Amino acid sequence: MQRDGQNSFSFRDFLKSKLFVSILIVGAVFITLICIGFVVMYERDGSVTQTIDVWRDKLTSEQLVWFESGLDELKKALAVQINTKRAKNVILFVGDGMGPVSVTAGRIFKHGEGGKLSWEDFPHMGLLKTYSMDKQVPDSASTATALFGGVKANYHTNGVDSGVLKEDCQASQNKSHHVESILYWAQKAGKGTGFVTTTRVTHATPASLFANVPDRAWECEAKMPLDAKNQGCIDIARQLIEKEPGSKFNVIMGGGRQCLVSGVEDSENDPLDTWSCISEDGRDLIEKWSTDKMEKEQTFAVVQNNSDLENLDVSSEFVLGVFANGHLAYDHERDKGASGMPSLEEMTTAALRVLRKHQKGFFLVVEGGMIDQAHHRGWAKTALSELAAMDDAVAATLKIMARELDETLIIVTSDHAHTLSMNGYPDKGNSIFGVAQNSRIDNIPYTTLTYGTGGPGGYQVEVDGDGKVHRRDPTLDDTEDYKYIQQVAVLTDENIHGGVDVAVHAMGPMAHLFHCVHENSYVAHVISYAARIGRFRDSSAAGAFFDLLGLS
Repeated sequence: MQRDGQNSFSFRDFLKSKLFVSILIVGAVFITLICIGFVVMYERDGSVTQTIDVWRDKLTSEQLVWFESGLDELKKALAVQINTKRAKNVILFVGDGMGPVSVTAGRIFKHGEGGKLSWEDFPHMGLLKTYSMDKQVPDSASTATALFGGVKANYHTNGVDSGVLKEDCQASQNKSHHVESILYWAQKAGKGTGFVTTTRVTHATPASLFANVPDRAWECEAKMPLDAKNQGCIDIARQLIEKEPGSKFNVIMGGGRQCLVSGVEDSENDPLDTWSCISEDGRDLIEKWSTDKMEKEQTFAVVQNNSDLENLDVSSEFVLGVFANGHLAYDHERDKGASGMPSLEEMTTAALRVLRKHQKGFFLVVEGGMIDQAHHRGWAKTALSELAAMDDAVAATLKIMARELDETLIIVTSDHAHTLSMNGYPDKGNSIFGVAQNSRIDNIPYTTLTYGTGGPGGYQVEVDGDGKVHRRDPTLDDTEDYKYIQQVAVLTDENIHGGVDVAVHAMGPMAHLFHCVHENSYVAHVISYAARIGRFRDSSAAGAFFDLLGLS
């Protein structure tokens, strides 16, 4: 059809035109960009539910529960914000011997398979390599030196670098080999400092906070060789009380009276640890500590039982708590009465009340040390009970510090693992201490938890008259008993350490710096950087560095 000599252009022709196709393409691109924008917006806001609503109609109830669970975790992950503030306070928890299997088994023991320990919701985590400078599998002295000083050390040495070998007194007196601890750095920055432990206060892990010795066994003079004394080496207990930084700790709590005071009495409720050092030189370092505070006109308190701790005047500048001759009693065995020993949670909360008054902040180290002691004896249930007690201490800390979490770096980690393993195909809900299944070779039951190495009590095999080796049936014993010794594969003098990586969990300022597999020595450097202490203390150089990063 023509009108006035011009070609008409129908709607059908328009739909076939290049112009219409171009409009369609542009429109499709525009709509796609809008959709992408919405998804990005939802992801930034942590509101991811709108993007998957359409999926839910097609899921069975068995599947839906896990999609909902995944959605909840996605929302939490997307909502995580990096905290780059300066850490006014630092709280470092160390579960001695708390390897990854201990954590898994401890979680099941306390909360069930689907539960979580108090630190497992921290937003940041990594793994730590635990080897020492001379051992693939380390001891607690060398790992504590790495954690607390940022420098890996040799086996059995505290607070010295790898230039000092075990028992080398002369080398240990060379101050150039001394490793400064994170609590020393915190003191120099004007922060309150302290530590609590369920072991002796002179034991391998806490000793690296204040002592510089070539042998962790030198907890008091009685374990030192004569030539070391003649060369002028000083035992760990004296270094705690007489030298910095130990003499300036605001809080010291744990056991170890037998190393601090000579002639202490053995008793059924508070036995001497005959394996460790028992002082014989007439010392009374508790009295010496008190006299020092009086002479300096500093307020102080000495606490030695539950009643003392409950009635503690938290306005005291300094607190020394010594609750046992040796290590503290295991949590399930301790006397909870007035004359008994406190829990790790009770010591931790008391320490926090003392330290929180410091205007420049504080640094507290908390060790759940009896996890390791129980593992050494093959008592898995006792070890996991001690892990549960540390879980209580962390949970209580989170409550107390609730209003200060934004400026408090909290770290939970371990110094090393043990050879505990989790075996078989036990049913969900089965007791973690129960039988997993029968061996397909000899048809003898075996427990879910066993150790790779252990003493005679765990090496439960016998040879019959025909020369055949038989493993003991664990159902003949009460595997739920706190002192049931788990079966082991290799006979040694005791259950010994494992060398696998351990987890580190963190929340608060600079917690995101734990993000992959790290050396255990890295922990001290993160703390130094986050709190601006030690090498990152406030100075012209450090200030310029932080200004460069926009973190001042």
